[in-house]
Amino acid sequence: MSAEGKAPRRRRLARAWRQANQPLYVPAHAPAAEAMADDVIVECGWGRLLPAQTWRDPARLADELLREAAGQRDIAFYVEKPQVVVAQAPQQLFLDPSDAFRLQLAGYRTGAPLRRGFALRRLRTRSDVAAINALYRARGMVAVDAARVWRARASRTITYALAEDKESGEIIGVAMGLDHVEAFADAQHGSSLWALAVAPQAAHPGGGEALVRYLAEHYQARGRAWMDVSVLHDNAHAIALYEKLGFQRVAVFAVKRRNAINEPLFTGDGSRLEGLNPYARLITDEAGRRGIAVEVIDAANGYFRLTLGGRSIVCRESLSELTSAIAMSRCQDKRVTLKLLGEAGLSVPRQIDAGADAPTRAGFLRTHGAVVVKPVEGEQGKGISVDLRTEEEVDAAIARARQYCDRVIVERFCPGQDLRIVVIDFRVVAAAIRRPAEVVGDGRSTIRALIEKQSRHRAAATGGESRIPLDAETERCVRMAGHGLDDVPDAGERLQVRATANLHTGGTIHDVTAELHPALREAAERAARVLDIPVTGLDFLVPDVAGPDYVIIEANERPGLANHEPQPTAERFIDLLFPRSRVAGREAEG
Repeated sequence: MSAEGKAPRRRRLARAWRQANQPLYVPAHAPAAEAMADDVIVECGWGRLLPAQTWRDPARLADELLREAAGQRDIAFYVEKPQVVVAQAPQQLFLDPSDAFRLQLAGYRTGAPLRRGFALRRLRTRSDVAAINALYRARGMVAVDAARVWRARASRTITYALAEDKESGEIIGVAMGLDHVEAFADAQHGSSLWALAVAPQAAHPGGGEALVRYLAEHYQARGRAWMDVSVLHDNAHAIALYEKLGFQRVAVFAVKRRNAINEPLFTGDGSRLEGLNPYARLITDEAGRRGIAVEVIDAANGYFRLTLGGRSIVCRESLSELTSAIAMSRCQDKRVTLKLLGEAGLSVPRQIDAGADAPTRAGFLRTHGAVVVKPVEGEQGKGISVDLRTEEEVDAAIARARQYCDRVIVERFCPGQDLRIVVIDFRVVAAAIRRPAEVVGDGRSTIRALIEKQSRHRAAATGGESRIPLDAETERCVRMAGHGLDDVPDAGERLQVRATANLHTGGTIHDVTAELHPALREAAERAARVLDIPVTGLDFLVPDVAGPDYVIIEANERPGLANHEPQPTAERFIDLLFPRSRVAGREAEG
């Protein structure tokens, strides 16, 4: 490129840099149609936002941060001299390790309209607030004060944008926007984006981007100049989204109070727990909040030791030394599990050994019409084939199952919803419906491409724990639906691509604890006592979670507690291990 050609480009880059890095506080002499308010506090539901450009005295700002309510997360944002604010109480305040990004709304262009399986709208009902909290808890975020958010639903200061699944009506995403002009008469006409969350089980991609665009266009229509966002410095996925939409990094700082919620941001000991999967990390985080020492023994396999006073317990995720070897063996062998539960009067499906002669297997299939083939021992849905209706399918499924265990069973197929009930200390703590992996057509992509895209989405949402395998079982399920992997389904067409609802093969999980019928609760607690296991995840098949009918098909000795947020599974697990930490732990959480 010639020198003449480079000059305009340099000028454009310089202009863009100046726009992105314009001053973020208003000097005392700055002209404004309306004087900016002093010492502003914005109640956000999850905590308070303190726009630091309205606080002229660093000591007063620090004092206000120290008044943070228990269980809340306050943020002082746009702090010009964070070191001065932190210096007021260095043992209690810290500089937040987040980066800030700004979207200039004058040059923002809307995205191309897409046919999506979800709709965007504002908060409308009390159930919307409950759905927001369920989303925040599922993503490990601070829940909002429901009453406060509901009272402020018509406020022009705060806007909640929701993404709603068009078919199910489920809220699958939320983002909060703050109008700085309405909040504190901002002379620079700014706005900001906060608390963006998308459901990990959302079948539709693009929810996060759509919510950000919704708020950007909302504030652009109001005549706001820009929209800012603060994001943890190592959240590469979120940063990539914001940069894709045209956000630019700006020199903005935030100060927070040291509390249990913020602990990972200021303790600097994340490397000590590095490598633990989400199931182990949920438990160690809860232990840390209660002052229980955590020693990682084998991060790759989820082993750690918890110590409080003279009591020390080794765990592998939710499996602890409190589970006996006998109880563990009863759960691992699916034949023994159902035998014991059946003898106790609980409802279980009939089984036969896959090693039975061909006429016996054929007769079993004729009697029941459809069967399930599974390894006697195994986890994460590996080697399981469901709803098999021909002898050829059964023979092929037995061969696949033997790749994981040489002992295989054939079981009566029981239609119904896949219900996981978690029992801790012989009491039901959580229940959730698990749904098989599915993709939604866009009219352009092949089923193979849709599976790969959805698999990437599920892996990102679950810390790599959930992916849809492109294997023979997935191909069989797609074929049963009348398609091939290289077919292009119509836009909006939903296609189930796995028969089992296991999380590790792309399944999604939906909390139904509050809807659980008493008969199901009683059956789960009885089953845990029959197996004599203090922590278990029981797999039921039910026509309706609000009804009494069921069959129990498996018991898991190491259930993934992280799959059941917002229910207090980790709290109850630590209660079981360290009963004396119970009161102190809950007081720390507020």
